[in-house]
Amino acid sequence: MSKQVRVRFAPSPTGPLHIGGVRTALFNYLFAKKNDGIFFLRVEDTDQNRFVPGAEAYIMEALEWLGIAPDETVGKNEKFGPYRQSERKPLYKQYADQLIASGWAYYAFDTAEALDKHRKEHEEQGKTFIYNHHNREKLDTSLVLSQEETAKRIASGEEYVIRFKTPVDETLHLKDIIRGDIKFETNLLDDKVLFKSDGMPTYHLANIVDDHLMETSHVIRGEEWLPSMPLHVLLYRAFNWEAPEFAHLPLILKPIGNGKLSKRDGDKMGFPVFPLEWKTEEGVSSGYRENGFFPEAVVNFLALLGWNDGTEQELFSLEELIRKFDLNRVNKAGAKFDPEKNKWFNHQYLVKKDDAFLAALFLPIVQSKGIETNLGYATKVVASVKERAHFVNELWDLSDYFFTAPASYDEKAAKNWKEETPELMKQLISVLENIQDFTSVTIETTVKEWLTANEIGMGKVMQPFRLSLVGKMMGPHLFDIVEMLGKEETTRRIQKAIDTL
Repeated sequence: MSKQVRVRFAPSPTGPLHIGGVRTALFNYLFAKKNDGIFFLRVEDTDQNRFVPGAEAYIMEALEWLGIAPDETVGKNEKFGPYRQSERKPLYKQYADQLIASGWAYYAFDTAEALDKHRKEHEEQGKTFIYNHHNREKLDTSLVLSQEETAKRIASGEEYVIRFKTPVDETLHLKDIIRGDIKFETNLLDDKVLFKSDGMPTYHLANIVDDHLMETSHVIRGEEWLPSMPLHVLLYRAFNWEAPEFAHLPLILKPIGNGKLSKRDGDKMGFPVFPLEWKTEEGVSSGYRENGFFPEAVVNFLALLGWNDGTEQELFSLEELIRKFDLNRVNKAGAKFDPEKNKWFNHQYLVKKDDAFLAALFLPIVQSKGIETNLGYATKVVASVKERAHFVNELWDLSDYFFTAPASYDEKAAKNWKEETPELMKQLISVLENIQDFTSVTIETTVKEWLTANEIGMGKVMQPFRLSLVGKMMGPHLFDIVEMLGKEETTRRIQKAIDTL
């Protein structure tokens, strides 16, 4: 690549960042870092009607949490600032005027009512109304008015928009890195509004002007923007600017059924579709962070939605993703979202985490139950149960018996408590009380020697033993539990089971 790679993520602050937007940001980030380029964030807030307070800060916080913060953005390395489109407002009118002067755009004075009337007339005839070369010279535009009349109407304060004058009878042969060669017929395109009556540019004009001025080399965005590609390429031509390369990412699809993943799918199936929690007056939408996902796990599963490195590998650090990422290995077809697989990813990262790190996260959960313990003990507990957990907040249900004696006993398991069990349990207490080196290995050896010497079946003792300590048939190696509970607590629990069962 001859010029420096500069790619952007350009969200609109109209609400929380959808997980599809996060993946777009991630792919831009990976592409930039792979090619020693710059990843920048531009806030596209020209639609002030849909602006939501707090959304911009949310987007920034989400990218920071995921470890994919931009190199340039609002308030950070503003080499081509400002990075908010609303603050660039004076720029756009001159470019709209330039297109008017060169004949690539025109003024349109049609009212909303007039356009509505045209639409209805077309519908009655079974046609679709498209504002383009078919009718632009029959409508209320500067193409049919004299320059004087046009200037007079503008000077009088009459509302107008500036529309792009799409070329006629041309086939555009465009190239997309992911989709290959694509053809568009200009006669089927409409003359999009570039500049609105409120003095603000539309997405199309602002986007092209900013991408040019900010020296964007590649536009990597969702497939929903593919229909805009011909207009954008034509705008580059109209300005005599070199167009960036385009890559349109596949959709993220619903876990069940067809169509694009939506917030409703998450609400219905009980999984988040936002990176962070989002609060409104209507309620709270949960986020991956608050659901206990590690940011590395979220980045990992998002990277594999529509991309793979050609191998069977599934677990990638961010550094590995940067090293291996290639837009040529992004699929055209949509990628199905799998909430259960996402939990699997989080489990893989949880298991790899340092036990003390996890214990520090687990300790407040234990303390919230009114139990005082120390980090050393919590670390041992975490090490013994983490293989069974997907999230830190599941550790309590997997390990509560390490902190508090069972209040009840699993009914199904209690059926193993036979007539001779209490006597065997009393003998077991004696065996345990006589062990000096109360470590897992010694306890196991001593208990098994006692069973063998007295020809007692393992099942007759081991199942009631575990039930006494845990309250159900679960948990790690039994003698590890015994060592951690200690002699006094272990014998106390066995005695309680004898008295209760």
